[in-house]
Amino acid sequence: MTEARASRITQLLEAFREGKPKAADELLPAVYEELRKLARARMAHERPGQTLQATALVHDAYLRLVGDADPGWANRAHFFAAAAEAMRRILVERARRKARIRHGGDQERVTLEESACVQPEDAADLLAIDQALERLAAIDTQMARVVVLKYFGGLEIDEVAAAMDLSARSVNRLWTAARAWLQRELTR
Repeated sequence: MTEARASRITQLLEAFREGKPKAADELLPAVYEELRKLARARMAHERPGQTLQATALVHDAYLRLVGDADPGWANRAHFFAAAAEAMRRILVERARRKARIRHGGDQERVTLEESACVQPEDAADLLAIDQALERLAAIDTQMARVVVLKYFGGLEIDEVAAAMDLSARSVNRLWTAARAWLQRELTR
């Protein structure tokens, strides 16, 4: 992202926080490509053939972000961290909805071409990760937030550090510890 573009996004976020009427309309085009990168990074972990596309994920997340009366974004990094969290919640809610019995439980739509190969159910994986992440948050909220920003948000270590107001070294340490903890939890 260029310095001018980053500055423009910061100005629009401040205008939005101040309640200026046109700020929300101008904000989406300014942040759209970055949000699409986040969504594509998250959707890359999803099962092929999803009905939810990155564009829809961006729009749903953006509506959640601007729907809050007081979003509380301190800066661009805060905004994109909130976007990553919104995307995670949308995907988890979607996975839970898919898993419910009244929506077909563990049944999945299979096309004729797909019927020859068996693939794991990613909704179950996403729910397992979300449950493990909730347990991690009960133990260490910073580690859980790093996982959300890195895994679900697709942010780099330095971006996570800026969003959390920590050093990159601290974030790297938290990321390493969180991955080890989650690996242990998910393999039980």
